[in-house]
Amino acid sequence: MDILDGIAPIADRYDGYVLDLWGVVHDGKRPYPGVPEALGELKRRGKRVVFLTNAPRRAWFIGEMLDRMGLDRALYDGIMSSGEIAWRMLKAKDHPWFARLGPRAFHIGPDRDLSVAEDRAAELVADAAEADFLLNTGPDPDRGAHDASRYMPALEAAAKYRLPMLCVNPDRHVMVGGERLICAGALADLYKPILASDGRGTAGREGLDRSPDDLIFEVGKPDPAVYDPVLEILGITDRRRVVAIGDTPHTDLAGAQAAGLDALWALTGLAEHEHGDDPSPELLRQVALREGVDPIAAIRALRW
Repeated sequence: MDILDGIAPIADRYDGYVLDLWGVVHDGKRPYPGVPEALGELKRRGKRVVFLTNAPRRAWFIGEMLDRMGLDRALYDGIMSSGEIAWRMLKAKDHPWFARLGPRAFHIGPDRDLSVAEDRAAELVADAAEADFLLNTGPDPDRGAHDASRYMPALEAAAKYRLPMLCVNPDRHVMVGGERLICAGALADLYKPILASDGRGTAGREGLDRSPDDLIFEVGKPDPAVYDPVLEILGITDRRRVVAIGDTPHTDLAGAQAAGLDALWALTGLAEHEHGDDPSPELLRQVALREGVDPIAAIRALRW
């Protein structure tokens, strides 16, 4: 697999850029070195740039977070997040999975993710017994982001009533400031076997007749559907002219591939954590084969 030092060699091949945030644009606290300059060069060349993230928060919230990091809004054209898409689906209730949901949500996650439920998208309740579904946005400050097993009591309480789980971040892990933390997807992985081991649930609950797979809905990459609103923001119909850049094969690269987009594998974030700062092309090729993805190349960092 070819490894590029930056995006300059392929910049003019594409009109639109779909960029992951955590692990590509920033490390959870600040932009990576060279990112603002690379984005500025893309904009000077007339390119369109949209951030697509599995963050379980609405786009407006993420925009304010990027403001605090000092990333100029003139450097990108829009933001789409799994939280924004989940909020839209909760409001519309036109997807069959969402159409079956009642309004009351038992929430696992931090308060900063509650934009997903705003504007009456969901009514939060403190007791699983009173809920219609489980809103999973990931770890909270009290139980921490290192050990998923600390969430077992809450997951078991939800499973007792066979609450459908809306997982608003399919990522299993993320790098924040050089530290590997669990995400909502790791809690979804725990929830499924709990549901499978307690197939009866509580009589009369809506989820009684549904399989564990059907009771868990993950919003975000690698679902190709999340790329449709991104392409709307880009305003580009020819997908051959759009490239996606991400650090995670099974979400970023697989999602782009499923959506018919070229992909670049960023060797920052989780990729750097798992494969080091100078992986061999052969190692990357083998990992990509195992993951079933075929990026056009790897890139050492999002820089020019």
